[in-house]
Amino acid sequence: MSDHPLISTEDLSVSFPLGKSLFGPQQYIHAVAKITLQIPRGSFFGLVGESGSGKTTFGRALLKAVPISNGHVEYNDDEVDYNLEHLTKAELKDYRKRAQLIFQDPYAALSPRMTVRDIIAEPLELMELTSSREETDEKVREIAAKCRLNLEHLRRFPHAFSGGQRQRISIARALVSTPKFVVADESVAALDVSIQADVLNLLKELQRELGLTYLFISHDLSVVAHVCDQVAVMYLGRLVETAPTRELFAGPKHPYTRALLSAIPSLDPDHVSKAQKLEGEIPSPASPPPGCKFHTRCPFAIDICKTDEPVQEHVTESHTISCHRWKELDYSDAAE
Repeated sequence: MSDHPLISTEDLSVSFPLGKSLFGPQQYIHAVAKITLQIPRGSFFGLVGESGSGKTTFGRALLKAVPISNGHVEYNDDEVDYNLEHLTKAELKDYRKRAQLIFQDPYAALSPRMTVRDIIAEPLELMELTSSREETDEKVREIAAKCRLNLEHLRRFPHAFSGGQRQRISIARALVSTPKFVVADESVAALDVSIQADVLNLLKELQRELGLTYLFISHDLSVVAHVCDQVAVMYLGRLVETAPTRELFAGPKHPYTRALLSAIPSLDPDHVSKAQKLEGEIPSPASPPPGCKFHTRCPFAIDICKTDEPVQEHVTESHTISCHRWKELDYSDAAE
């Protein structure tokens, strides 16, 4: 793995304007706010958090699929070094080959009017990566085989396939342009558990074979524990904790991370659940609370949490946290 990360962000923010107000200043939805993160090359990087925490928006910002409001995003794969805020048309076209997305819903992501061959071939044709139909067909057959699709599948339409097969088609379409960086946005959430395992194993196999780097967005922590090397925990557009997977699951430091991990069901029938309840709903990103954004639901919040936003600190070299009280917290009273 290279010394420098494939993706680096510094104070990355993404905001969307709301409708104009006649009686006040323009309001914004702050979907992502001041995220500083590094995704190592060749890693399977997990991003977790509740619905509405900004995970998908962050992933799309790294793909240059939504406007970046503030901050810096750098992509460096040794062949090119791009500043994503200021890409020319030619650079953006090239970046589209290098960074791809696997969608969440395999049923909605595929056109019912196109054959599997045409679906997989579409990126090659739009990006002009091949010079003839024969070359296109060869690349389609090659990536289809890697994604465990048979040749006869290429002549069929998406309705003839199960959810797991459709997701393999989506993966083939994303990888046919030979990207280096892939955002997998809840890519197994819509599948049965047994099919999830098959697709996750395929993603790991393709990572080793093709040298891919994944940003794996999920709300299922048990899946993240199985496949990811590192995990970042997101809440209301902010990163609250980032660590190697084993270190995070063995000793989470942030109250929000502990609450998420405590909700994972145990297979041990003698295990007594000690899930930490989070009262209330995640606040609106249009009007986030002052100070620490988690203080409205945190059982350990004190006055400073309500007024001052915590800065990112290092627990270890690879473990960061944003919490005023992480060094002093005693979690024994938070368990139910």
